[in-house]
Amino acid sequence: MTLEFLLTSLVVIATPGTGVLYTLGAGLARGTRAAVVATVGCTLGTVPHALLALTGLAALLQAGGTAFRALTWAGAAYLLYMAWATLRDRGSLAITPGDPAPRSTRRVIASAVLMNLLNPKLTIFFLAFLPQFVDPSAPGAVPRMALLGAVFTLLTFLVFACYGTAAAVLRDRVLSRPSLLAWIRRVLAGAFAALGVRLALAGV
Repeated sequence: MTLEFLLTSLVVIATPGTGVLYTLGAGLARGTRAAVVATVGCTLGTVPHALLALTGLAALLQAGGTAFRALTWAGAAYLLYMAWATLRDRGSLAITPGDPAPRSTRRVIASAVLMNLLNPKLTIFFLAFLPQFVDPSAPGAVPRMALLGAVFTLLTFLVFACYGTAAAVLRDRVLSRPSLLAWIRRVLAGAFAALGVRLALAGV
């Protein structure tokens, strides 16, 4: 494992994207526990991408542009849905004096897994960049790739947990003003929509 790999992984993970937005939204809406649950879901969503690379489907997606474009369009559609859902769900960022009814752990994790599953940024990383850190002709190339994928997954959990926890702290101290919460909801929805449009244009 090299410093180059660690730095590349941190850049990919820390760059604001779908997983970061989802985790921040969970922390802002329902606090630290929801943020950690969302972090677990986003982390689990990285596993299929690593498995695709390990099973050789990377070559299929890289050689066949149609498959990658289909994944891109699916991701774009889901991001646009998340933008619509964020605007529609008036309670998603609402903070009341009482204890708001939380979304079920299963539902939060399922949404996070699906979001990262359809995240082409992860596909690009695992299917294009990850193999570059492994010499395919060297003994133990597959186990080494599996180790790098596991490290990436661990880093994802740690970085997202930090994002979500920070958002939860901000929520408790600052975000009790309805006007500010409405603004944040619109920003999150706009970010989801912008990412979705960007992916849709990239798939053209």
